Amino acid sequence: MQINSLFKISTLACAITLASCGGGDIKLSSQVDNSVGDTTITNPAPTDPIVTELPGKSSSVLGQDVSTALGFDVAVQVLDGKITSDMTLVASADSKPVFYAISGALEVMAGATLTVEPGVVLFGQSGGDYVVVHRDAKIMAEGIKTKPIILTSLQDVKGEETTAGQWGGVVILGNAPSNKCPTDGSECALQIEGAEEGAVFGGSNWEDNSGILKYLIVKYAGFEIAPDNELNGITFGGVGSGTTVDYIQVHSNADDGVEFFGGAVNVKHLVLTANKDDSIDWDNGYKGMLQHIYVEHAKNAGEANRGIEGDNDGSTPDKEPQSAPIIANLTIVGNNFDSADKDSEGIYLREGTAAKIFNTVVTGTSEMGECLEIEGGATSSVTVNNANSGKIVMQNSVMACSNSENFKNAKAEDGSVLLDLEAWFSAEASNSISSSILINENGIPDANSPLVAENAGQDVANTQNAFFDSVDYIGAFDSADNAGNDWREGWAFGYGGGVVTAQAETQGCPTGTSAISSVNGSNITCQLSGVIANNLTLTANNIYALSGAVFVGGDKINSATLTIEAGTTIYGRSGSDYLVVSRDSEIQANGTASKPITFTSSQDLTGAETGAGQWGGIVLLGNATSNKCPTDGSDCALQIEGAQDGAVFGGTDDADSSGTLRYVVVKHAGYEIAPDNELNGITFGGVGSGTKVEYIQVHENADDGIEFFGGTVNLKYVVLTSNKDDSVDWDNGFRGNLQYVLVKHDPQNGEANRGIEGDNDGSTPNKLPQSNPSIANMTIIGNTFDTADKDSEGVYLREGSKAQLHNFVVTGPAGMGECVELEAGLTVDQAKSGDTLMSNSVVACDEAFKDSKDSSDATFDLMSWFINDNTENSTAANTSAVLEGIFTIDTTTPKDFTGNSFFENADHVGAVTKAKNWTAGWTVGLEE
Repeated sequence: MQINSLFKISTLACAITLASCGGGDIKLSSQVDNSVGDTTITNPAPTDPIVTELPGKSSSVLGQDVSTALGFDVAVQVLDGKITSDMTLVASADSKPVFYAISGALEVMAGATLTVEPGVVLFGQSGGDYVVVHRDAKIMAEGIKTKPIILTSLQDVKGEETTAGQWGGVVILGNAPSNKCPTDGSECALQIEGAEEGAVFGGSNWEDNSGILKYLIVKYAGFEIAPDNELNGITFGGVGSGTTVDYIQVHSNADDGVEFFGGAVNVKHLVLTANKDDSIDWDNGYKGMLQHIYVEHAKNAGEANRGIEGDNDGSTPDKEPQSAPIIANLTIVGNNFDSADKDSEGIYLREGTAAKIFNTVVTGTSEMGECLEIEGGATSSVTVNNANSGKIVMQNSVMACSNSENFKNAKAEDGSVLLDLEAWFSAEASNSISSSILINENGIPDANSPLVAENAGQDVANTQNAFFDSVDYIGAFDSADNAGNDWREGWAFGYGGGVVTAQAETQGCPTGTSAISSVNGSNITCQLSGVIANNLTLTANNIYALSGAVFVGGDKINSATLTIEAGTTIYGRSGSDYLVVSRDSEIQANGTASKPITFTSSQDLTGAETGAGQWGGIVLLGNATSNKCPTDGSDCALQIEGAQDGAVFGGTDDADSSGTLRYVVVKHAGYEIAPDNELNGITFGGVGSGTKVEYIQVHENADDGIEFFGGTVNLKYVVLTSNKDDSVDWDNGFRGNLQYVLVKHDPQNGEANRGIEGDNDGSTPNKLPQSNPSIANMTIIGNTFDTADKDSEGVYLREGSKAQLHNFVVTGPAGMGECVELEAGLTVDQAKSGDTLMSNSVVACDEAFKDSKDSSDATFDLMSWFINDNTENSTAANTSAVLEGIFTIDTTTPKDFTGNSFFENADHVGAVTKAKNWTAGWTVGLEE
């Protein structure tokens, strides 16, 4: 059962109502004569209530309509026509909220000032309803964080279905220059697009003042007046630098989020979400400055185009004044929208624009279009010339697109390359290309992100203009560890504010789950079973039980996305309870360091004794390659081990995405389905590089911690503790990357096997594609477990696997098995030929190496290979020489990964140091 409360209003202070806000008792007093004799009561004569005169025309019909939807009484005033004298819009009057309905073109004329108080709601009823602030007029719309000003649609106000283009938008017109102005000195009066005749802009005053926009949100605007002629969310036509624009958002606009036609208006704290065309567009000589900007295309892959489309003039690209904005601290997050006409892209500079862009990161899904493009065309392309002459500058910026199309070269009409954009971008030493920037689903980087590394960002205030705030990070936000750094919180839509009407939080189990008895006696407990064939979100206020094999989607049919909120707990009650994410479906499990997502056993939640194998585990299945796939081109559908029939993987898409695992902890899993057939903690079957895996832990699993069957998935920040078989296992053509991997066998010397067991194919060791992962910054800490079948060991490569291993620390107590071993035959041959490497590493074990033979039966001296055939390797006496607990103290020089888009340059070998303890706050089982 779901219990929903009535709509609530979140933008109005409770002071505008009476009894509903509580407070002290209401006291009635009289004037009483307490002298001897009769008591005379002389109350004041009653007076009529004061009725505030409000601007516009009262609409009882709209008032009743809106009040019914909201569940309380609201006055609605209709505003239309021309405002020719000063007007103030108040948020409440006579103890009642006041909303304002825009009817037609609401025009603030020259000489008038429209003042909008904090908390005011204005709404349009149709596409013809919009606001125009003319030249020499002002708008003083200065909301506050707790009471932003909202301009939206009637549908939003009433809680009905919302979409882009339900009303017009906002147009601000000023007297600043545009290169479309006449050059003969005559008056400039340029018609703005999207508005009716007479809405003109332009002049000669760069410092013109059109007022203030602060803590203001525009939603669901951008009506299409004619094909390809929609209003932007906010249009700035010739707006000068005297205008203040700070803390504004445009959400779900049918055209651009904000567009600047000339002018020099500056903007700080700009949020642009789910807009259907360009998020930021400039033209015709725009010279403003922008800082702290967050652009996110629709999360549901809805319509989108460019994060930035920057122009000067289409017919005369070098026309003066030339567009030359300065932008700092911009984050652009694209999506996978793609149509015949447009797709989700990052930054496109064209038509002769100049620009200086600092501290910017562009990222997005694997299907996103190019992240950076500069227009080519004619051999004498002005935009290309601007890039080569220093008029276009990018510094301290990161291209982090996972689609292998970070850059789209500028080409001439004959197809020849005018500008190698990647080379141009990389020639600036402060720029970088990365596939692992470690930001969460809201764009916030964590403490280990390269975006917030020391000296990552440029202090633009000192190098460009005092307008800019001094910051030292890249992108719109500082690290999540810095409290209060998310400047959207509390006012922006989607971030705790910006709503007119919203349903109260839903109590009970989400649709698609069923309520069962509470597992801990307090939290609502919901059960998942069968196939999840529709998108489902697991909310953190409940606990969720897996019942049997739970599949997210069928194999390439009924595909779905399972979203799991930060802090959510999911558990299994028996070995047959496990989760499978099928091909073409996704899991979006985005935890945080303070609120990790936990998969565990029922015993863990009830306080009973915990152990390995108490439930199943997690299985991700993708469409990436495996060398077990048929070679005749037929469909690949390989059954994954440990799961029921139909759990298949494999294909040809190495960039496939199975979603996100971030701050996810898996405990007490790995049930033995049959002898030697247990589920791993997390199994990756043919999972592609489009999948994001960061900050995961598998603790106390009965089989391997993580195992990769083919695929190309990449991982960063991995903790594997007290697992009973191999901690990292790969097979059948796995070619992913891993960095920062901590393996610690049971400190009580319980069951364990290898830190790494790396295979290619047992029957055909050289089978293609051949396993060849790259791993950096791994610490393996063994124990003294030893039986006839297995013992605690370090790294074992076999069955033809290659590997590129760097920055390792392998160690353990006396009595541990060998720390490095290569299987005889092809595996050894590949090490001798240099196809397998191990560099910048230290081994501190009693039995450091186990020799074997090459394919010619010659003895292979593994220690000599490690020391003499690789670089910067060494051995140490014991664990205390290289580690303090889990922290590296060894001073081996780490490998330089400069130019690599996944691996970052660590200042240490091994997984973790005291100075950068990324395990803190979310992991288990690391206590001594």
